[in-house]
Amino acid sequence: MRTTRLVWLFDVDGTLLLTEGAGRMAIAAALRECFGVDDDLRGIAMAGRTDPLIVADALVAHGLPPGGDGSREALWRSILAHARTLMDPPRGALLPGVAELLARIEARPGEVLALLTGNVREMARIKLAAFGIEARFAFGAFGDEAPDRNALARVAVRRAAERCGVAPSACVVVGDTEHDIACARAAGARAVAVATGGRSRAELAAHEPDLLLDDLRDADALLGWAASLH
Repeated sequence: MRTTRLVWLFDVDGTLLLTEGAGRMAIAAALRECFGVDDDLRGIAMAGRTDPLIVADALVAHGLPPGGDGSREALWRSILAHARTLMDPPRGALLPGVAELLARIEARPGEVLALLTGNVREMARIKLAAFGIEARFAFGAFGDEAPDRNALARVAVRRAAERCGVAPSACVVVGDTEHDIACARAAGARAVAVATGGRSRAELAAHEPDLLLDDLRDADALLGWAASLH
């Protein structure tokens, strides 16, 4: 049986792919459909946050019920339905270097691809499936499984231990915001930052990730660094 040496925990939006705002647009369309709210949600912070927190902020901003009256389930059904429509045909693209990097990691003995994303499970599936990479990931931790990003990273690391028998230090969080770096630290994992989302290289550097890249095209640097961890 192959022994796992490293588990890669990839963020989705801004790290693996861009969807030209499909998630935000799906939430906005659902709020309009369910509550008659007309808001493009550009005033709601989204980068590096979980979908449930984003939706909760939008509800609070408009004085809407948090969902205890049964409206939450209807709202999420609407959000996901709009996301499916927006991503068929696919919006946006895989980010540079992603397809090659995933293939190279898959070819490395003892390394496992997984997800750590603020997207709820079905939202992540919709986005990844649109670009044909959903099946590349062995497991994931998703935005509907923890109250915030740090807690979610601890879920991911615990899942990596249960499934792959690795310590937190053998988990590498790859993301594009300071929240990804912080959650890696909170979970005892390594942090790789890529300046492909809404943060510049200088902004990410201020949070001292273990490795900082312009994008994922520099697979040699990333995989060389990973090889040095053990």
